Amino acid sequence: MTNSLIPALRILPNALPIDGAVRLELEEGIPIFKASELVQTRIETLLSKQQTSELTPEEIQELDSYEEMDDYLGFVNRTLRNLHLTQS
Repeated sequence: MTNSLIPALRILPNALPIDGAVRLELEEGIPIFKASELVQTRIETLLSKQQTSELTPEEIQELDSYEEMDDYLGFVNRTLRNLHLTQS
């Protein structure tokens, strides 16, 4: 059974390191999920390359996957924040 309230990720980027891909921080007592420095650096590299030359199809897919993952983390973070606010 699927829950339509929770979005599904299609795929994770092939270059995504399994360990250390996401870090957890506390903001006002709420756990917030963020991409690790390693992942952020890779995204910045791809975005810089995109400004100066064409990305390969694999790089385009990788960047799209990072964007989808970022959207998902944003959803999780908003959900956690809203749960915290409604319980306060």
